[in-house]
Amino acid sequence: MNDVTPQRALPPRLIAVLRLLITVGLPVFLVLSGVRLVMSETFLQIEYNRPGFPADRYGFTREDRLRYAPYAIEYLRSDAGISYLGDLELDGEPMYTPKELRHMEDVKAVTRLALAVHTALSILLLLSVIALAWQPATRHALRQGLFEGGLFTLLLIVTLVIVVVASWDFFFTGFHRLFFEGDSWQFSTRSTLIRLFPERFWFDAALAIGLFTVVGVLAAIGIAWGWERQARRRETPPAEPTAS
Repeated sequence: MNDVTPQRALPPRLIAVLRLLITVGLPVFLVLSGVRLVMSETFLQIEYNRPGFPADRYGFTREDRLRYAPYAIEYLRSDAGISYLGDLELDGEPMYTPKELRHMEDVKAVTRLALAVHTALSILLLLSVIALAWQPATRHALRQGLFEGGLFTLLLIVTLVIVVVASWDFFFTGFHRLFFEGDSWQFSTRSTLIRLFPERFWFDAALAIGLFTVVGVLAAIGIAWGWERQARRRETPPAEPTAS
């Protein structure tokens, strides 16, 4: 039995739209939230100190990576121009080649779009949750949206994990070809970007984003399921006593 009141506070069509927004928006929100988390110095500390992380064959120590990598992260998160990276030097030479700098400009454009989408989606989801939670009549739609969004996200995650495990190279290459032109993202193993962020870094970042997403999904499903059970118990009338 659903929550019911004599009159719905929201039109049925709007309720359906808000529920759909939660269902479809939840996976995007969780993935982009994970992206925000890995774009941090905390993740750099965890990753570079992780046992088995590949050493740089050309001389960067762990301390070097922890010193130089935050500049790239800060460039992507801030409004700084490309000169922020272009002015950096290593052994008296520019740290980044012109091709690397052009790629970082492309990465920043994609990053700023992703973060803008995350911010806008966060606001829309918050407003949708508040609107549906405001009246008892619409709370069932909120629970359905959370539950269905969680299942939808799990389906996407399972599909993605299968692709990543089956062929990381296919996933990694396909991702870059989707967002970047030609071979603008391919560099020599001697380049600063590869030495700071080897392929293992991106594999671990993808796993971290996936893990965060799964935890968020399970939390959403658990909340929706527990809330629904509680609502059903409240709505079920107590059994009348039987005569002895």
